[in-house]
Amino acid sequence: MLMHTDRQPPIGRSHMIVVVGGVAAGMSAAARARRLSESAQITVLERGQHPSFANCGLPYFVGGEITEPHDLLVQTPASLKASLNLDVRIGHEVTGFDHEAKVVFATDGSGQTIEFPYDELILAPGTQALRPTIAGLDSPRVHTLRTVEDAIALRESIHKHARKAVVLGAGFIGIEAAEAFAQMGVETSVVELAPHVIPPLEDEIASRVASELERLGVHLFTSRSAVEIKHGPQVDSVYLSDGTALEADVVVLSVGTRPDTGPFEQSGVTCDRGFIVTDEHGRTNLPGVYAAGDATLSTDEVTGAARPVALAGPANRAGRLIADAIFMGDKARPIPRALGTAIVRVGELTVAMTGANRASLEAAGTSFHTLHLHPNQHAGYFPGAEQLSIIVHIGRSDGRLLGAQAVGKAGVDKRIDILAAAMRNGTTAPELIDFDLAYAPPYGSAKDPINFIGMVSENLLDGTLTLWYAQQLDDLKKDHLILDVRSRAEFDAMHIPGSLNIPHTELRERLDEVRGAAQGRGIRLLCKSGVRAHIANRILLQEGLDSASLSGGILTLIDALGSERLTKG
Repeated sequence: MLMHTDRQPPIGRSHMIVVVGGVAAGMSAAARARRLSESAQITVLERGQHPSFANCGLPYFVGGEITEPHDLLVQTPASLKASLNLDVRIGHEVTGFDHEAKVVFATDGSGQTIEFPYDELILAPGTQALRPTIAGLDSPRVHTLRTVEDAIALRESIHKHARKAVVLGAGFIGIEAAEAFAQMGVETSVVELAPHVIPPLEDEIASRVASELERLGVHLFTSRSAVEIKHGPQVDSVYLSDGTALEADVVVLSVGTRPDTGPFEQSGVTCDRGFIVTDEHGRTNLPGVYAAGDATLSTDEVTGAARPVALAGPANRAGRLIADAIFMGDKARPIPRALGTAIVRVGELTVAMTGANRASLEAAGTSFHTLHLHPNQHAGYFPGAEQLSIIVHIGRSDGRLLGAQAVGKAGVDKRIDILAAAMRNGTTAPELIDFDLAYAPPYGSAKDPINFIGMVSENLLDGTLTLWYAQQLDDLKKDHLILDVRSRAEFDAMHIPGSLNIPHTELRERLDEVRGAAQGRGIRLLCKSGVRAHIANRILLQEGLDSASLSGGILTLIDALGSERLTKG
């Protein structure tokens, strides 16, 4: 699609810039525009009462970790006027604009329509909570969690002796709300239509999150949806698609969002699935009209797919770059493609992701390898060592880093951030071997998990390592020998039915036994996390045997398939 690319005026010329929507993208654009031009007339039209607030902090206010509502307010109209000379109009609903006359139409709190002329128009309308067709969704006990007012109302409802809460939707906001409720002693149920919580997560990571939620006392109802809410005098009843009925003093609706772009699409802005289409500088199809934030489509850095990325960091950066484009034209840096780096706390765990997951890679037809690792976040001999679970996808032919996810009690954020930076800079997975990272026993290891990812990747790409995956277990058991190289004590405690146990330290002396058991079949090795199985794999491969090591070992197998697939001693 051809975007408008007229050369923008130089710095210093008086502009009339109108920004629709505050918070992340809108306020970043307005603030950057002011820093680039003192003479510009900058007006921000915000529908709500708070042009700049910490929407990512709302669940933590509900849970009491953030104690005061004013702590959520980053800036106010008065502070923005004093600091940046911005004309911020709260309570102004934009109803459309005329791109030929270059006029924006908005209604104020009294219902009066006001016209705002512009030279450049920046659209950052964000999204609205998706409201599915559920009978009884208008119950007063149903809440959303999108604004400061939403958070205050929800917190008050919880404090009014709420005993039971039902959260509809297990995305980031839904999970954060559920965690908050559970830690406040409220019996909490989470309902999610997808097969597992936080749908973008890989199954192996999501199962760890589910276990932690259950440890907190949260009841999970996945692969189901709410079909009706019956309002009662004391409690509501939430009926699910499988017939389950859940009592609720509070219901949180968090099943997703939709772009709030109707007036702008009607005014001539090109949209796709309701999301505004822009070029690499945030320009729409209309001259002088830009857009950024949750209501726009981004281009995925890995797959090239056009998709929304509802994250504060990319929205803030895109807003800033749009201001650059207004004053610098094509000399401004382009808005980078999206990696979708995200993180969430769930009880004692942290879970984070960057880049593409398995499903999106398969949908894009990308050929890839998947690695599973379970290293400690710092030196194992130092007190407080905690195991990480990391999944990394790499290009099958070139070793390009395609995506990663991790879960654990400590060190998750550091590793995902490093991988996100590496992906942004085009680093291949084997090049991670040489990353020179800070090391002391309280902080890391001489071979950091990042370095290990590089080593495993290099081994896989050059043929030193061959892998099999937990999801292949049933098929492989039919015509392969499953060889467990853990210790006898580990094997006796828990093992795959029908597998043979030969500890890796005994393997060299028992090769004839392996050949006899295999009877010409391929051999599929496993240990706890993959380290010992790799040693065994090298021995067998150099003996001319068909051998492969279970990616991530029995730890990953349990995460992927469940411990019920194992025989326990």
